Amino acid sequence: MARFSSPPPLPSPSVLDLAPVVPVVVVEDLADAVPMARALVAGGLPAIEVTLRTPVALDAIRAIAAEVPDAVVGAGTVICAQNADDSVAAGARFLVSPGWTESLLAAMKGSGVPFLPGVSTASEVVALLERGVSEMKFFPAEAAGGTAYLKSLGGPLPRARFCPTGGITADSAPAYLALENVGCVGGSWMLTSDAVAAKDWTRVASLARQAAALR
Repeated sequence: MARFSSPPPLPSPSVLDLAPVVPVVVVEDLADAVPMARALVAGGLPAIEVTLRTPVALDAIRAIAAEVPDAVVGAGTVICAQNADDSVAAGARFLVSPGWTESLLAAMKGSGVPFLPGVSTASEVVALLERGVSEMKFFPAEAAGGTAYLKSLGGPLPRARFCPTGGITADSAPAYLALENVGCVGGSWMLTSDAVAAKDWTRVASLARQAAALR
């Protein structure tokens, strides 16, 4: 498969260190992508994961990369090599997957950008550590055991660092962020359905500011 020139490097050595919360964004209306990203960045959340769940997702990544220079836009729900290639071509500066296979891991490694492969078991974590990968997405966080499970992984697997995502809220995020092996959390609570429907980007920026202050 074709490979493309990598986007600019991250302003931090790791996706996990850019902000305490990575907004997980599902863009339904392409016109929302840029103002939404600007609101999140204004609130202190520069790392934005645009999930590949809608027909306009790649165009949204492209628009944010071109028009919101302070945003670090990434692609989520990356589940195949083509997703990785298309996302980097659109301007994604990091990749996030809900899980991983050998072929998907190879594609993400070859993408030229940082990536967070998804795990939900200790065996998956060990397998990634064997392959030289120490930063991962823990998904679905709440359903897979939450903070208690992640804390239990810290003892035997101290080299692994996580971005838990899935069911995390403003109320539960601080408990995750207090764990030594958690660098950040992923969530969408700052993008309430009513605020997005009303295109109330001031409200989104306010909620993002609260999220950015969690740590």
